[in-house]
Amino acid sequence: MSTLAHNEAPALSVDHHLALKALLSMAAIYPLDAEGRIAVRGEDRVRWLNGMLTNNIRDLKAGEGCYNFLLSAQGRIQHDATAFLLEDQILLETARERIPALMAALDHFIIMDDVELEDVSEKHQGLGIAGPKAAEALAAIGLDVAGIAPVSTRAFEWRGSIVWVVARYSPLTPRFELWAANVAQLTEALNTLPQADDNAIESLRILEGVPAIGRDLREKELPQETGQARALHFTKGCYLGQEIVERIRSRGNVHRTFAGFRFSGSVPAAGTAILADGASVGELTSVDSDLNIALGFIRREAVERGQALTYEGGALTSSPLPFRIK
Repeated sequence: MSTLAHNEAPALSVDHHLALKALLSMAAIYPLDAEGRIAVRGEDRVRWLNGMLTNNIRDLKAGEGCYNFLLSAQGRIQHDATAFLLEDQILLETARERIPALMAALDHFIIMDDVELEDVSEKHQGLGIAGPKAAEALAAIGLDVAGIAPVSTRAFEWRGSIVWVVARYSPLTPRFELWAANVAQLTEALNTLPQADDNAIESLRILEGVPAIGRDLREKELPQETGQARALHFTKGCYLGQEIVERIRSRGNVHRTFAGFRFSGSVPAAGTAILADGASVGELTSVDSDLNIALGFIRREAVERGQALTYEGGALTSSPLPFRIK
């Protein structure tokens, strides 16, 4: 394992090199088995969901989407989901393992509303494709994704079936999802591309500095601590936990912030304390042992004072997000 200087880009290991190179400079495909989807239906779905989530559902146009948090009444993050407005429903996409808990949390607030929730994760299969040449590869098989804005979706008739293409939020490289009743044909059509494994996709997430629900985002985090301003809308009106979000906005700061770190020394585990002058000032939440990088939360004063950061087993250097690699 290499030791990184302050501005040195992390070197790729042999195991990660080919997959990450494809994701960042060419294109690669990968399964979407970990993604789950909830269909929100009923006459009141837009009004009701707009009052539940942190972003502006009300003003979405057909095919548009937005990233959201579901908060507790105390303003703490409970779940996250990307919402896509379709003609007859709203699709919520989040980690598949979080679907039952998210559905239960949402269902608790359906009182007199004409709203129905359905887990539709099993109804469609997903294939991901990412990389600067992803759009070119899709165009070559008859899926012209040019002009699809990030965080939006479009339906294509492709070889006798419907394929929904989602353009994902992705700071470092273009990324698309393909959803269909059966993705075998899509996989076969794109079989000249390398396939990225879960480790490569996780490395890309950490490089991009995108927090994962249940790992980086726990039930104690406040929205403004996460650096995910894309999940918040400040003029849409009331929603669950909105009073706390507005109070933080009006005061102008939070005590902790989500950040990236390079480490040198032994590989820290998730949950390892970040130290400054021997005192804990934060914790690491996601770690990539091959790239020597990590994500975590740190107290703002430690960053502002430029304090030397360590952990039990090595040294840390804060790094802007997203990370950059050669």
